[in-house]
Amino acid sequence: MPYSTNYDVLIIGSGGAGLSLALKLAEHSTRVAVLSKLALTSGSTYYAQGGISAVFDAEDSIESHIEDTLDAGAGLCNPEIVRLTVTHGKSSIDWLRQQGVLFTEEQTLAGETKLHLNREGGHSHRRIVHTNDATGKAVSLSLIERAKEHANIQLFEYHNAVDLITAPDSAASAKRVIGAYVLDTQTHQVKTISARVVVLATGGANKVYLYSTNPQSSTGDGIALAWRAGCRVSNMEFMQFHPTCLYHPQARSFLISEAVRGEGGKLILPDGSSFMENFDPRGELAPRDIVARAIDHEIKKRGIDCVYLDISHKSEQFIREHFPTIYQRCLEFDIDITKQPIPVVPAAHYTCGGVLTDSHARTDIANLYAIGEVACTGLHGANRMASNSLLECLVFANRASEDILRKLPAIPSPPHIPDWDESQVSDSDEEVVVSHNWDELRHFMWDYVGIVRTDKRLNRAMNRVQLLKKEIAEYYSNFRVTSDLLELRNLVIVAELIIRCAQQRKESRGLHYTLDYPETDNSKTPRNTVLSP
Repeated sequence: MPYSTNYDVLIIGSGGAGLSLALKLAEHSTRVAVLSKLALTSGSTYYAQGGISAVFDAEDSIESHIEDTLDAGAGLCNPEIVRLTVTHGKSSIDWLRQQGVLFTEEQTLAGETKLHLNREGGHSHRRIVHTNDATGKAVSLSLIERAKEHANIQLFEYHNAVDLITAPDSAASAKRVIGAYVLDTQTHQVKTISARVVVLATGGANKVYLYSTNPQSSTGDGIALAWRAGCRVSNMEFMQFHPTCLYHPQARSFLISEAVRGEGGKLILPDGSSFMENFDPRGELAPRDIVARAIDHEIKKRGIDCVYLDISHKSEQFIREHFPTIYQRCLEFDIDITKQPIPVVPAAHYTCGGVLTDSHARTDIANLYAIGEVACTGLHGANRMASNSLLECLVFANRASEDILRKLPAIPSPPHIPDWDESQVSDSDEEVVVSHNWDELRHFMWDYVGIVRTDKRLNRAMNRVQLLKKEIAEYYSNFRVTSDLLELRNLVIVAELIIRCAQQRKESRGLHYTLDYPETDNSKTPRNTVLSP
């Protein structure tokens, strides 16, 4: 497709959700633009290790998958959304296989070939479809290849959305989205891209924390874009901390898949003793929030740097076949996981809340959709169950495509949009302000709004956020935008939303744990936290 600035659909984000939607729309002659803030392989999907949950085992059932998801979500899942998502698990996997994704298989005793299924925390059965321990990479590369081949899809790498553009919507007496201002980070020019429909597929916001398993791009861009445009957000207090991130001074953001524990890996202290049985009868297979808090408790109680995850009791062949990526990565740091335990710590991993959407991925603004981690669909509730996230991406990409294709013929072309005006700003000569504020934000979010919280810590964090917001707003109004500045501007908004939601929840539930209210309040119907701009 030749370069244009006007499309039927603009998709902001190039991970599993965004590319799946682009492919489904393009099959119906829809002109689609896909923005990728960095390279197409830079998003969270590419780095996902575990897999995709779906019912394939004869001993498993849709009802069991639903029950496990509801249990992990601690009373805040939307049961209708859970059922909708789970029932489309098998068809989602089938669609990925049609796109060329090769999943790990095994031979049955009868000599037949079937999908190999892992088991992960919170799941009562083996139902994790995977490609060894690099499922996201396999999914991402296949979708990218298909998207590059399609004439109706235009891919824009190194393009960072600055803000959504809206216009009055007479039909709804409100407003509708008509495009976005986008920074080309290679030419440093801000472009105007108009579209009849805009979809946010930007992923999560876990880089708001000092330690994260996510790539550098996970800066909450879509949540901040939607909030500034006028959308509600929900459940931002529920930030999932993955229990096992590799602890090494030279290792950055490397996740040790939950599948290691699913295949028998044991969490141990430096003296070799296990501890998870003291926190939950499910031990290493307890939901992530329980395991992360247990590790955090042991680290703080004993004054140690990390705990260890030991899979070395399995055979070398088994480990190298099942976890080749983890094996090779750890070996780079002189850790042979076939003989040694892996040093691990918890790290921010997944944003369970986000932009509030309905069952078709629609937001509060006409023609604006949100899919994947950026959205709060009601699937995850207070805690995401392992490997439900890629499934959510696929299911809601399909739901959004159906709704967009149905509505698109009646959506008018966008009106004229004025070009980006930077006549009143100059180039910054104080980039240190951005880097300093970025570091300060991530440090106090980790210290005050992390795995364990208190009212006092939240109040301290809010005071710091308000000061940073003013400083960043002043900086933004005086200098030309850069990608670092855009990310910082978005992160400080996301940080404030997380804190505000956490301050409203006067109980401990799911991923939100506070020492001031350590018990779950079961005296009333559980509520989701919703914030309006």
